[in-house]
Amino acid sequence: MEITQETFTYIDNVIQANLLSLVTTNEKAINTVYNVAYGDRNTLNDLMGYLKEYLSEFDSKISNIEVVYGPNRAGDIPHSHASVNKAKELLNYNPQFSLQKGLKEAVKWYWKNL
Repeated sequence: MEITQETFTYIDNVIQANLLSLVTTNEKAINTVYNVAYGDRNTLNDLMGYLKEYLSEFDSKISNIEVVYGPNRAGDIPHSHASVNKAKELLNYNPQFSLQKGLKEAVKWYWKNL
């Protein structure tokens, strides 16, 4: 199964976009909708691989967990890619956290705090 998604973004990217929209003086940027993402495409297999890699740093047994695939569900979106060009152009949005970097930060935080 190779479903490509861009439905994941790290919270710092969202915060950056919100702050930029709050202080913008660009008239064209006001009262509009933006995609807030990093701008890369990743598969669910990528996501699983990153999670296993980063979690294995805390518990090596996690690297041996087998991924079990189920059937596609009605309504699943096989390909998704958010364009952040509008936010870049109107807000000077420049996301700093890729899926990999954001997951690494999140896994580290969750492992230590939960």
